[in-house]
Amino acid sequence: MTKPVTLAAIAGAHGVAGEVRLKLFGEGVTALKRHKSFNDGALTLVKLREDGKGGAVARFAECASRADAERLRGTTLTVPRDALPPLEEGEFYHTDLLGLPVVTDAGETVGTVLSIENFGATDIIEITREPAPEKGPKTFMVPMIPAAVLEWNAERLVIAAAFAQD
Repeated sequence: MTKPVTLAAIAGAHGVAGEVRLKLFGEGVTALKRHKSFNDGALTLVKLREDGKGGAVARFAECASRADAERLRGTTLTVPRDALPPLEEGEFYHTDLLGLPVVTDAGETVGTVLSIENFGATDIIEITREPAPEKGPKTFMVPMIPAAVLEWNAERLVIAAAFAQD
């Protein structure tokens, strides 16, 4: 069994026939269309289209009315990690990095990956300091560039020591 990956969340009902509005977390409708079943088979995708606002509208076989759609509000749509396409060298899925222990290239333990953001230029990794300092920031950010993030695997993420400074 592999770790489930969240691809979208149901934001609410759309219309009266059981369609739902989706907030997408992946690479858009195309990435979501690769999957026909979500949440370990609990939801079966019948129809999916873009909503023109960066989200999507979907119909699931298990959702036949607006009341059914409203009950699904807040439900996340997950697939097993191994159902995702393979990655190229240097690519990653956010889920693979979240929670990883972080160490420096000098061997110093720094903390864990808390989140990954992108404000336009590149991905930024937010790291929680461990142990948390009594004073000062409890987290810090490192750009996901080769000079800062030297390597990562399933066990840890290694950053250049210069980026771990207070």
